[in-house]
Amino acid sequence: MFEFITGEEERGQVGIGTLIVFIAMVLVAAIAAGVLINTAGFLQSKSQETGQQSSKQVSDRLQEVATVGNVNSNQIDIVNVTVTQAPGAGEIDVHNATVTWIGPSGTYQLVANNTGTYESLGSGLQGEEFGYQPVKDSDGSSNVLNDADDRLNLVFDVSTFASNLNEGEEVTIKVNTMAGATTEIRFTVPESLGNKQAVEL
Repeated sequence: MFEFITGEEERGQVGIGTLIVFIAMVLVAAIAAGVLINTAGFLQSKSQETGQQSSKQVSDRLQEVATVGNVNSNQIDIVNVTVTQAPGAGEIDVHNATVTWIGPSGTYQLVANNTGTYESLGSGLQGEEFGYQPVKDSDGSSNVLNDADDRLNLVFDVSTFASNLNEGEEVTIKVNTMAGATTEIRFTVPESLGNKQAVEL
C-alpha cells in the first residue's frame, strides 16, 4: 500500500522539492498580502477624500446677514444681500460661486462679474451676472470670506437680467459655492414702497 523511499539521494530530492514548493507558496502569499495592503491603503485614501468633499458640500456655505432693496420709482431695481461664512465653513471664494435667481419674470443663472468688485465697475453689471462688494474685510482678500467677521455684499442689478421687482413679489436666490454647498435666500417685496429709498427684504 505504501511506497517507502529508502535511498538517501531520493530522500534529498523529495526534501528539496518540498522546500521549493513551500518557498513558492510563501512568495505568492507575500505578493498577495502586498496587493491587499496597497488596495486597502488606496481605498482608505479615496474614502477620506470623499468624506472631506462631502463635508465641504455641507459646511462650506454662506449665511445671510441682511437683504436690502434699493427703491426706484416704486420698484426694487438693485438688491444687496450681505453674507458671511456659515458656522464651521472654510474659505469661500465668492467670485467662483454661481447664483440661481428665481423671480416673477423667470429663472436666471448668474455668474460673478470678472472685472472686479462692484464699486470698481465703470459701466455697471452686464447681462446675467452679479457683483460683490466687501463690507468688512480685515486682510484685503476682497472676494474671499476667510474669517467669521468678514462681511460681503452680493449685488444684483435686477434690471440687467430681469424686470424690476414690484410690491408683494417674491424671489428665491440660491447661491452655490465652488465646494458644492448651496445657500437659499428668500424674500418678499413689501406691499408699500412709496416715499422710500431703500427697504429691508
